[in-house]
Amino acid sequence: MAQFTLDDINNMHHLYRINLINSCSGYKSANLIGTKDELGTSNVAVFSSVTHLGSNPGLLGFFLRPTTVTRNTYDNIKSTGKYTINHIHQDILEDAHHTSAKYDASISEFDVTHLEEDYRDGFIAPFVKGCPIQMAMEYVEEYPIKANNTILLIGRITKLYVPDNLLENDGFINLSKGKVATINGLDGYAVPELKTRLEYQRPKAIIEKIDG
Repeated sequence: MAQFTLDDINNMHHLYRINLINSCSGYKSANLIGTKDELGTSNVAVFSSVTHLGSNPGLLGFFLRPTTVTRNTYDNIKSTGKYTINHIHQDILEDAHHTSAKYDASISEFDVTHLEEDYRDGFIAPFVKGCPIQMAMEYVEEYPIKANNTILLIGRITKLYVPDNLLENDGFINLSKGKVATINGLDGYAVPELKTRLEYQRPKAIIEKIDG
């Protein structure tokens, strides 16, 4: 079994370290975040850090790298307060991954991929057409992470779009039916299959042993 100490990690080749640390945390969510700037130029970018923060209100957070260089997604969200989160599915893996390329703010990733803009109910930010789960988001707040100068940006869900065939009677969204992808590390994509759902767990009764 491979073992890595802190010194090993600090001294290894930077590309090896990036791959190792980005994949050791396990599978991550695979989402496309859609935004639009004040001039009307759309932007879409892949993120693997979207995470649930609460259900009432429905809050989601995601992490952005340091803004010491231009971050189009961040700039657009701060200027308009609106964005979308769209689940990546197996039919768009290559195009979704290409949105990680660094394009100038004047170039829309929709124009250099086969991804298509989708607008719903007058919402300013573009959804990604065909994505099985689409969420309209509104900026709430952000927190700087001092340890590495990243930013945790938090938004609330203002509208959620779910196909009927993915929605179970109890509100559970069966992502496997939508062929929703997940990300392993930086560039590995998998499409998980739901195996089972388990009941809400309660503590087991503790039976005291009587000596004698």
